[in-house]
Amino acid sequence: MNGPPLIAIFGAAVLADGRPSPSLLRRIGYGAEAARAHPEAPILCSGGVGRVGPSEASVMAEVLMARGVPERRLILDEDSLDTLQSALVVHRLSRRHAVPRVVVCSDAYHVPRIRLLLGAMGVATAPGPLARGAGGAGLGHWTRMTLREGLAIPYDLAIVLARRPHLAAPS
Repeated sequence: MNGPPLIAIFGAAVLADGRPSPSLLRRIGYGAEAARAHPEAPILCSGGVGRVGPSEASVMAEVLMARGVPERRLILDEDSLDTLQSALVVHRLSRRHAVPRVVVCSDAYHVPRIRLLLGAMGVATAPGPLARGAGGAGLGHWTRMTLREGLAIPYDLAIVLARRPHLAAPS
């Protein structure tokens, strides 16, 4: 498959006033950098409405457009409420549009799980741009999120492996 990749930005919390949390702002930044590197690639903004505020996807889109990304490149997934749901949307889009690979944009602690899940679904991936180390996240946050990923990986992977025959079926 030739052509541009699909850039997928995975969501994080939106603050009560509708602004992106520091985690979401980092991920948007990685997505914006990937958008500059792949100027023809569509960009999936994935994340529904959390505890407060608008959807993560709509906040991503607003910030990306303010940074000069044309609206025509943006695909909003405002229904996914977790990583696994977002990965399933990426899987469907990558099959429907026959993209050669997906550029995964998220925090460094999150990218391995996303790539593992998508790989188990047969989706070729590449990591998006990342900051060194914790990428500006505090040590406490980074540690909690890394530990959470350690628990989430086997759980999500078991679900994907159990559903793999269904995922491989033509859509």
